[in-house]
Amino acid sequence: MLRDKRIDLDSVKRKKLIERLLQEISRSQGDLYYQSTSTIALQIKEYVKGDAKLNAEEKALLEPLSQRDIEVLLSLH
Repeated sequence: MLRDKRIDLDSVKRKKLIERLLQEISRSQGDLYYQSTSTIALQIKEYVKGDAKLNAEEKALLEPLSQRDIEVLLSLH
């Protein structure tokens, strides 16, 4: 039961973190609205590897996510 709550909490944190990163990217690239979800997910993944300023916990949350996982999280937004 405690493990399930931890998984749910991590899911909520990941979703909020992806939303934050999306906002950061959209500030520099105004045309995100017209791009496909897969393209945006790839941009987020590249941003995380490069310029994103993330603490250790945030990196640990995003590290296991694939591009497809990010696409799914974006589609829930």
